[in-house]
Amino acid sequence: MSPPTPGFSFAVEARSGHARRARFVTPHATIETPVFMPVGTQASVKSLAPEEVEATGARIVLANTYHLWLRPGPELIDRFGGVRGFMGWPHAVLTDSGGFQVFSLAERRSVDDDGVTFRSHLDGDRQRLTPEEAMRVQRLLRSDVAMVLDECPPGGADRRTVEAAMRRTSAWARRCLDAPAAQGQARFGIVQGGVHEDLRRAHLDDIAQLPVDGVALGGFSVGERVEVMYELVAALAPVMPADRPRYLMGVGTPEDLVHAMGAGVDMFDCVLPTRNARNGQAFTWSGRVNLRQARHTSDASPLDARCGCPTCATYSRAYLRHLFKAREMLGPRLVTQHNLWFYGALVRAARDAISADRYDAWAEETLAGLSAGDEIGPPDR
Repeated sequence: MSPPTPGFSFAVEARSGHARRARFVTPHATIETPVFMPVGTQASVKSLAPEEVEATGARIVLANTYHLWLRPGPELIDRFGGVRGFMGWPHAVLTDSGGFQVFSLAERRSVDDDGVTFRSHLDGDRQRLTPEEAMRVQRLLRSDVAMVLDECPPGGADRRTVEAAMRRTSAWARRCLDAPAAQGQARFGIVQGGVHEDLRRAHLDDIAQLPVDGVALGGFSVGERVEVMYELVAALAPVMPADRPRYLMGVGTPEDLVHAMGAGVDMFDCVLPTRNARNGQAFTWSGRVNLRQARHTSDASPLDARCGCPTCATYSRAYLRHLFKAREMLGPRLVTQHNLWFYGALVRAARDAISADRYDAWAEETLAGLSAGDEIGPPDR
């Protein structure tokens, strides 16, 4: 591999089994890993101001290239100094490439070897995303980390479809790396291969030999069984390049993170903490709390007695349930704040367990706790 992009460094500081604690330095942040990156699709972590996101411990957020490409446009964002300046976020930003939308907007796009043609979900206009265009947009967004464009097949795709996506992803990665980057912008490669371990290993070998600053596992949590994902991540993460960040894209639940961190994954992102908060679901050390259930109508306890977030320090489950029943916007905001604090606390506890060389014991205790009081199913009657 070529030397890291100037302004970046990555150093593993402790190990516990396959789990590892590291320090990832970008031009705008020092990031302790394992790390969870809050998702700011539209240059905004839904319902929270940047200083509230910062208070959760986050030092890097993810922004969505596809959505910002369509609105307000990368040229406008560039005038404000990139995503960081536009949204008032003082730390690092990672931008995806639009590759996930190849999967999620399948009914609105067509793919060929040169790129992807989308019908905009905003106005139906035809938009053409090529590897070169994906990198041009991310160059204008001025992210610390830009992802190469990939093709993400659905979890149930047949082997031939997966192999075609791998070939395109490899070709597109090389074109992305040939395109100019913003000054001080690192670029990560993406591994596809569906649920086939042999294809995953082959594609990892291909992507890892490219001059990328980090390697990501893409195409997970797209319809495959969670047990299959765990098995593949456990097989792949330990053999990913040891000298670069390992990123599991779009994953996931607290249980997913505990399993993947144990396999040696460093970086995560997922919409669950913010999306589930808007539906009245809080993540806690004892599992999920469903505020739509009647059991919380007069419950004076906080969401989680172990949590130090402002929501838990101030508000009862009864009040939070009332906000959701009354459809007050404060409810989703307060639970979003809590959920991101919880995810931040989860990865901090994992880092401490790795430093103490007791990750496996910590993971076993944590997984048992997460299942102890998990509230699933419809609201109580």
